[in-house]
Amino acid sequence: MRVLLLALRRLAASLPTLLIVLIGLFLLLQLAPGDTVDALVAQIGGGDPRMIEELRRYYGLDVSVAVQLGRYVWRLLQLDLGFSAIYGKPVADVILERLPTTLLLMGSALSFAFAAGMALGVLAAQRVNRWPDTLISTLGLIFYATPSFWFGLMGIVIFAVNLGWLPAGGIEEIGAGYTGFRRFLDIAWHLLLPTLTLALIFLATYLRIMRASMLEVMNLEFVRTARAKGLSPGRVISAHVLRNALLPMVTLIGLQAGTMLGGSVVVESVFALPGLGRLAYESVVQRDLNTLLGIVFVSALLVIVVNFLVDLLYARLDPRIVG
Repeated sequence: MRVLLLALRRLAASLPTLLIVLIGLFLLLQLAPGDTVDALVAQIGGGDPRMIEELRRYYGLDVSVAVQLGRYVWRLLQLDLGFSAIYGKPVADVILERLPTTLLLMGSALSFAFAAGMALGVLAAQRVNRWPDTLISTLGLIFYATPSFWFGLMGIVIFAVNLGWLPAGGIEEIGAGYTGFRRFLDIAWHLLLPTLTLALIFLATYLRIMRASMLEVMNLEFVRTARAKGLSPGRVISAHVLRNALLPMVTLIGLQAGTMLGGSVVVESVFALPGLGRLAYESVVQRDLNTLLGIVFVSALLVIVVNFLVDLLYARLDPRIVG
Protein backbone atom coordinates (compact mmCIF):
# COMPACT_ATOMS: atom_id res chain seq x y z
CA MET A 1 0.00 0.00 0.00
CA ARG A 2 2.85 2.39 0.80
CA VAL A 3 4.34 1.76 -2.62
CA LEU A 4 1.03 2.65 -4.30
CA LEU A 5 0.64 5.81 -2.22
CA LEU A 6 4.17 6.91 -3.15
CA ALA A 7 3.46 6.36 -6.84
CA LEU A 8 0.12 8.20 -6.61
CA ARG A 9 1.81 11.20 -4.95
CA ARG A 10 4.33 11.39 -7.77
CA LEU A 11 1.51 10.99 -10.29
CA ALA A 12 -0.38 13.92 -8.75
CA ALA A 13 2.78 16.04 -8.76
CA SER A 14 3.08 15.51 -12.53
CA LEU A 15 -0.32 17.01 -13.36
CA PRO A 16 0.63 20.70 -12.78
CA THR A 17 3.70 20.13 -14.95
CA LEU A 18 1.47 18.78 -17.71
CA LEU A 19 -0.75 21.88 -17.56
CA ILE A 20 2.25 24.23 -17.64
CA VAL A 21 3.72 22.43 -20.67
CA LEU A 22 0.44 22.68 -22.58
CA ILE A 23 0.01 26.38 -21.77
CA GLY A 24 3.62 27.09 -22.75
CA LEU A 25 3.24 25.25 -26.05
CA PHE A 26 -0.06 27.03 -26.78
CA LEU A 27 1.56 30.44 -26.30
CA LEU A 28 4.66 29.42 -28.25
CA LEU A 29 2.59 28.32 -31.24
CA GLN A 30 0.90 31.71 -31.32
CA LEU A 31 4.27 33.22 -32.30
CA ALA A 32 4.44 31.09 -35.46
CA PRO A 33 3.16 32.76 -38.66
CA GLY A 34 -0.29 31.75 -39.91
CA ASP A 35 -3.03 29.71 -38.28
CA THR A 36 -5.44 26.87 -39.05
CA VAL A 37 -7.59 29.03 -41.31
CA ASP A 38 -4.57 30.07 -43.37
CA ALA A 39 -3.74 26.37 -43.88
CA LEU A 40 -7.33 25.59 -44.87
CA VAL A 41 -7.47 28.47 -47.36
CA ALA A 42 -4.14 27.38 -48.86
CA GLN A 43 -5.49 23.84 -49.35
CA ILE A 44 -8.56 25.03 -51.27
CA GLY A 45 -6.56 27.47 -53.38
CA GLY A 46 -7.57 30.75 -51.72
CA GLY A 47 -10.73 32.52 -50.59
CA ASP A 48 -12.30 35.94 -50.22
CA PRO A 49 -11.74 38.01 -47.05
CA ARG A 50 -15.34 37.57 -45.87
CA MET A 51 -15.08 33.77 -46.00
CA ILE A 52 -11.76 33.88 -44.14
CA GLU A 53 -13.31 36.10 -41.46
CA GLU A 54 -16.25 33.71 -41.06
CA LEU A 55 -13.90 30.73 -40.75
CA ARG A 56 -11.88 32.49 -38.05
CA ARG A 57 -15.08 33.23 -36.15
CA TYR A 58 -16.24 29.63 -36.55
CA TYR A 59 -12.99 28.20 -35.17
CA GLY A 60 -12.72 30.80 -32.39
CA LEU A 61 -9.65 32.50 -33.82
CA ASP A 62 -11.22 35.98 -33.93
CA VAL A 63 -10.65 36.65 -30.22
CA SER A 64 -7.51 37.47 -28.25
CA VAL A 65 -4.88 34.89 -27.37
CA ALA A 66 -5.82 35.11 -23.68
CA VAL A 67 -9.46 34.25 -24.45
CA GLN A 68 -8.39 31.37 -26.74
CA LEU A 69 -6.13 30.03 -23.99
CA GLY A 70 -8.90 30.28 -21.40
CA ARG A 71 -11.31 28.41 -23.66
CA TYR A 72 -8.74 25.72 -24.36
CA VAL A 73 -7.90 25.14 -20.68
CA TRP A 74 -11.61 24.98 -19.82
CA ARG A 75 -12.20 22.38 -22.55
CA LEU A 76 -9.16 20.46 -21.39
CA LEU A 77 -10.49 20.28 -17.84
CA GLN A 78 -13.55 18.63 -19.34
CA LEU A 79 -11.29 16.21 -21.27
CA ASP A 80 -12.35 17.82 -24.54
CA LEU A 81 -9.40 18.05 -26.92
CA GLY A 82 -11.34 20.13 -29.45
CA PHE A 83 -12.04 19.73 -33.16
CA SER A 84 -9.49 19.22 -35.93
CA ALA A 85 -10.24 21.60 -38.81
CA ILE A 86 -7.76 19.84 -41.11
CA TYR A 87 -9.08 16.30 -40.56
CA GLY A 88 -12.71 17.31 -40.08
CA LYS A 89 -13.33 15.29 -36.90
CA PRO A 90 -12.74 15.54 -33.12
CA VAL A 91 -9.08 15.54 -32.13
CA ALA A 92 -9.68 12.58 -29.80
CA ASP A 93 -10.85 10.47 -32.75
CA VAL A 94 -7.86 11.48 -34.87
CA ILE A 95 -5.43 10.56 -32.08
CA LEU A 96 -7.16 7.27 -31.23
CA GLU A 97 -6.78 6.19 -34.87
CA ARG A 98 -3.00 6.76 -34.73
CA LEU A 99 -2.23 5.83 -31.12
CA PRO A 100 -2.09 2.00 -31.50
CA THR A 101 0.70 2.21 -34.09
CA THR A 102 2.84 4.41 -31.85
CA LEU A 103 2.21 2.20 -28.81
CA LEU A 104 3.20 -0.89 -30.79
CA LEU A 105 6.36 0.76 -32.06
CA MET A 106 7.37 2.14 -28.66
CA GLY A 107 6.53 -1.06 -26.80
CA SER A 108 8.44 -3.31 -29.19
CA ALA A 109 11.44 -0.95 -29.43
CA LEU A 110 11.63 -0.45 -25.66
CA SER A 111 11.32 -4.18 -24.95
CA PHE A 112 14.02 -5.09 -27.47
CA ALA A 113 16.37 -2.30 -26.34
CA PHE A 114 15.97 -3.20 -22.66
CA ALA A 115 16.36 -6.97 -23.10
CA ALA A 116 19.25 -6.79 -25.56
CA GLY A 117 20.96 -3.99 -23.63
CA MET A 118 20.71 -5.94 -20.39
CA ALA A 119 22.08 -9.15 -21.97
CA LEU A 120 24.97 -7.38 -23.71
CA GLY A 121 25.76 -5.34 -20.60
CA VAL A 122 25.95 -8.48 -18.46
CA LEU A 123 28.15 -10.20 -21.04
CA ALA A 124 30.48 -7.19 -21.28
CA ALA A 125 30.79 -6.94 -17.48
CA GLN A 126 31.63 -10.64 -17.16
CA ARG A 127 34.31 -10.31 -19.88
CA VAL A 128 35.58 -6.89 -18.83
CA ASN A 129 38.72 -5.65 -20.63
CA ARG A 130 38.63 -8.64 -22.97
CA TRP A 131 37.62 -8.81 -26.62
CA PRO A 132 33.85 -9.37 -26.01
CA ASP A 133 33.77 -6.27 -23.81
CA THR A 134 35.70 -4.24 -26.39
CA LEU A 135 33.49 -5.40 -29.25
CA ILE A 136 30.22 -4.73 -27.39
CA SER A 137 31.37 -1.31 -26.16
CA THR A 138 32.49 -0.34 -29.67
CA LEU A 139 29.16 -1.40 -31.19
CA GLY A 140 27.31 0.51 -28.49
CA LEU A 141 29.28 3.65 -29.27
CA ILE A 142 28.53 3.27 -32.99
CA PHE A 143 24.81 2.77 -32.35
CA TYR A 144 24.67 5.77 -30.03
CA ALA A 145 26.55 8.11 -32.38
CA THR A 146 24.60 7.24 -35.55
CA PRO A 147 21.34 9.15 -36.27
CA SER A 148 18.23 6.98 -36.26
CA PHE A 149 17.05 8.25 -39.65
CA TRP A 150 20.32 6.99 -41.20
CA PHE A 151 19.74 3.53 -39.74
CA GLY A 152 16.22 3.63 -41.15
CA LEU A 153 17.25 4.72 -44.63
CA MET A 154 20.08 2.20 -44.81
CA GLY A 155 17.75 -0.54 -43.59
CA ILE A 156 15.29 0.30 -46.37
CA VAL A 157 18.02 0.36 -49.02
CA ILE A 158 19.64 -2.92 -47.93
CA PHE A 159 16.83 -5.12 -46.64
CA ALA A 160 13.85 -3.75 -48.59
CA VAL A 161 15.24 -2.52 -51.92
CA ASN A 162 18.36 -4.61 -52.57
CA LEU A 163 17.52 -7.88 -50.80
CA GLY A 164 13.72 -7.63 -50.77
CA TRP A 165 13.50 -9.37 -47.40
CA LEU A 166 11.44 -6.76 -45.52
CA PRO A 167 8.77 -4.19 -46.46
CA ALA A 168 9.97 -0.62 -46.96
CA GLY A 169 7.16 1.04 -45.04
CA GLY A 170 3.59 1.03 -43.85
CA ILE A 171 2.01 -0.81 -40.95
CA GLU A 172 0.47 -3.70 -42.93
CA GLU A 173 -0.07 -4.97 -46.46
CA ILE A 174 -2.59 -2.67 -48.12
CA GLY A 175 -5.62 -4.50 -49.49
CA ALA A 176 -4.49 -7.90 -48.23
CA GLY A 177 -7.46 -8.24 -45.91
CA TYR A 178 -5.61 -10.38 -43.38
CA THR A 179 -7.37 -11.20 -40.10
CA GLY A 180 -6.47 -12.84 -36.83
CA PHE A 181 -3.01 -14.30 -36.37
CA ARG A 182 -2.11 -13.74 -40.04
CA ARG A 183 -2.67 -10.01 -39.62
CA PHE A 184 -0.61 -10.04 -36.41
CA LEU A 185 2.32 -11.60 -38.29
CA ASP A 186 1.94 -9.09 -41.13
CA ILE A 187 2.04 -6.11 -38.73
CA ALA A 188 5.02 -7.62 -36.87
CA TRP A 189 6.84 -8.10 -40.19
CA HIS A 190 6.24 -4.46 -41.16
CA LEU A 191 7.35 -3.22 -37.72
CA LEU A 192 10.64 -5.15 -37.69
CA LEU A 193 12.76 -2.50 -39.42
CA PRO A 194 11.17 0.50 -37.62
CA THR A 195 11.59 -1.25 -34.27
CA LEU A 196 15.28 -1.94 -34.83
CA THR A 197 15.82 1.60 -36.09
CA LEU A 198 14.24 3.19 -33.01
CA ALA A 199 15.73 0.69 -30.55
CA LEU A 200 19.43 0.75 -31.51
CA ILE A 201 20.23 4.14 -29.96
CA PHE A 202 18.47 3.20 -26.70
CA LEU A 203 20.07 -0.25 -26.74
CA ALA A 204 23.47 1.43 -26.74
CA THR A 205 22.54 3.46 -23.66
CA TYR A 206 21.12 0.46 -21.80
CA LEU A 207 24.12 -1.77 -22.42
CA ARG A 208 26.57 0.86 -21.20
CA ILE A 209 24.49 1.58 -18.09
CA MET A 210 24.09 -2.15 -17.39
CA ARG A 211 27.80 -2.80 -17.83
CA ALA A 212 28.76 -0.01 -15.43
CA SER A 213 26.12 -1.03 -12.89
CA MET A 214 27.18 -4.68 -13.02
CA LEU A 215 30.83 -3.80 -12.46
CA GLU A 216 29.89 -1.61 -9.50
CA VAL A 217 27.66 -4.21 -7.82
CA MET A 218 30.10 -7.07 -8.44
CA ASN A 219 32.68 -5.32 -6.23
CA LEU A 220 30.35 -4.87 -3.24
CA GLU A 221 30.79 -6.76 0.03
CA PHE A 222 27.68 -8.95 -0.17
CA VAL A 223 28.72 -10.26 -3.60
CA ARG A 224 32.19 -11.18 -2.33
CA THR A 225 30.51 -12.92 0.61
CA ALA A 226 28.29 -14.92 -1.74
CA ARG A 227 31.34 -16.02 -3.72
CA ALA A 228 33.16 -16.96 -0.51
CA LYS A 229 30.20 -19.19 0.45
CA GLY A 230 30.89 -21.25 -2.68
CA LEU A 231 27.96 -20.17 -4.87
CA SER A 232 28.44 -20.72 -8.58
CA PRO A 233 29.16 -17.65 -10.76
CA GLY A 234 25.78 -18.01 -12.47
CA ARG A 235 23.97 -18.14 -9.12
CA VAL A 236 25.85 -15.09 -7.86
CA ILE A 237 24.89 -13.12 -10.97
CA SER A 238 21.23 -14.14 -11.06
CA ALA A 239 20.45 -14.06 -7.33
CA HIS A 240 22.64 -11.23 -6.01
CA VAL A 241 24.07 -9.01 -8.73
CA LEU A 242 21.38 -8.73 -11.40
CA ARG A 243 18.52 -7.43 -9.23
CA ASN A 244 20.63 -4.61 -7.78
CA ALA A 245 22.24 -3.80 -11.13
CA LEU A 246 18.79 -3.41 -12.74
CA LEU A 247 17.86 -0.36 -10.63
CA PRO A 248 19.55 2.24 -12.90
CA MET A 249 18.09 0.48 -15.96
CA VAL A 250 14.56 0.74 -14.58
CA THR A 251 15.07 4.41 -13.75
CA LEU A 252 16.26 5.00 -17.30
CA ILE A 253 13.01 3.62 -18.74
CA GLY A 254 11.04 6.46 -17.19
CA LEU A 255 13.58 9.08 -18.25
CA GLN A 256 13.69 7.89 -21.85
CA ALA A 257 9.96 7.43 -22.44
CA GLY A 258 9.64 11.01 -23.67
CA THR A 259 12.81 10.74 -25.74
CA MET A 260 11.47 7.63 -27.46
CA LEU A 261 8.24 9.46 -28.29
CA GLY A 262 10.32 12.20 -29.89
CA GLY A 263 12.35 9.63 -31.82
CA SER A 264 9.16 8.08 -33.16
CA VAL A 265 8.51 11.28 -35.14
CA VAL A 266 11.58 10.59 -37.28
CA VAL A 267 11.08 6.83 -37.53
CA GLU A 268 7.39 7.08 -38.42
CA SER A 269 8.17 9.65 -41.09
CA VAL A 270 10.93 7.49 -42.63
CA PHE A 271 8.78 4.35 -42.71
CA ALA A 272 5.43 6.09 -43.44
CA LEU A 273 3.83 4.69 -40.29
CA PRO A 274 0.41 6.14 -39.36
CA GLY A 275 1.33 6.99 -35.77
CA LEU A 276 1.36 9.97 -33.43
CA GLY A 277 4.84 11.01 -34.50
CA ARG A 278 3.89 11.42 -38.12
CA LEU A 279 0.60 13.04 -37.11
CA ALA A 280 2.51 15.61 -35.05
CA TYR A 281 4.68 16.47 -38.05
CA GLU A 282 1.63 16.85 -40.28
CA SER A 283 -0.10 19.01 -37.65
CA VAL A 284 2.87 21.38 -37.47
CA VAL A 285 3.05 21.70 -41.25
CA GLN A 286 -0.70 22.30 -41.54
CA ARG A 287 -0.93 24.55 -38.45
CA ASP A 288 -3.53 22.29 -36.85
CA LEU A 289 -3.15 23.71 -33.35
CA ASN A 290 -5.83 21.60 -31.64
CA THR A 291 -4.43 18.33 -32.97
CA LEU A 292 -0.86 19.24 -32.04
CA LEU A 293 -1.85 20.21 -28.50
CA GLY A 294 -3.88 17.00 -28.23
CA ILE A 295 -0.85 14.96 -29.27
CA VAL A 296 1.29 16.70 -26.64
CA PHE A 297 -1.40 16.06 -24.03
CA VAL A 298 -1.67 12.34 -24.85
CA SER A 299 2.12 11.98 -25.12
CA ALA A 300 2.60 13.62 -21.73
CA LEU A 301 0.00 11.29 -20.24
CA LEU A 302 1.87 8.31 -21.70
CA VAL A 303 5.12 9.50 -20.11
CA ILE A 304 3.36 10.02 -16.76
CA VAL A 305 1.85 6.52 -16.90
CA VAL A 306 5.22 4.97 -17.78
CA ASN A 307 6.88 6.78 -14.87
CA PHE A 308 4.05 5.65 -12.58
CA LEU A 309 4.71 2.02 -13.55
CA VAL A 310 8.46 2.54 -13.20
CA ASP A 311 7.95 3.84 -9.64
CA LEU A 312 6.00 0.69 -8.77
CA LEU A 313 8.64 -1.57 -10.32
CA TYR A 314 11.49 0.35 -8.68
CA ALA A 315 9.85 0.01 -5.27
CA ARG A 316 9.45 -3.70 -5.95
CA LEU A 317 13.16 -4.06 -6.72
CA ASP A 318 14.29 -1.81 -3.87
CA PRO A 319 11.76 -1.59 -0.98
CA ARG A 320 13.97 0.95 0.83
CA ILE A 321 12.58 3.86 -1.22
CA VAL A 322 9.16 3.61 0.48
CA GLY A 323 10.71 4.18 3.87
